[in-house]
Amino acid sequence: MNFATRLLRPLPLLITGLLLAAGCSTTKQTESLLSAAGFRIMNASTPQQLERLAALPENTVTSVPKDGTNYFVFPVPDQKLLYVGLEPQYQEYQRLRLQKQLADEKLAAAQLNSMPTWDGWGAWGGPIYVAPTPYIRR
Repeated sequence: MNFATRLLRPLPLLITGLLLAAGCSTTKQTESLLSAAGFRIMNASTPQQLERLAALPENTVTSVPKDGTNYFVFPVPDQKLLYVGLEPQYQEYQRLRLQKQLADEKLAAAQLNSMPTWDGWGAWGGPIYVAPTPYIRR
C-alpha cells in the first residue's frame, strides 16, 4: 500500500460519519436554532391550515408576506407545526446558524488534526521531492 493510500484511507470514513451525523439531525438543529432565535411555534389543526402547511417547502425558512408584514416560516409537516418569526428573529436565527457552522468547522478541523500521523518515512526523515522527467522523443 502506498503512502497516499495509507494516509488518506481514514479520511472518507471520517467525512461520511460527519455527514451522516449532520444529515440525521439537521431538522432538529434548525428547530433548536429557530426556538433560540425567538420564533414562535404554531400548531396546524384545521384542514385549511394543514393544506397551507403542506404547500410550504420543507427544511427551508421561507418569507411569507401577510398584511404588509414579512413573516419567516419553517414548516414541520410530520408534527403539524409551523415556526413563525419576524425580521429580528430571522436575523438572530441567521447569526446563530453562522455561529454553529463555524463551531462545526472548528470541530471537524480538530478531529482531522487529532488523527494519528503516518510514520512510514522512518530513517528517511520526510518525503522526498521527485521532479518530473521531461518527455524525450526518440
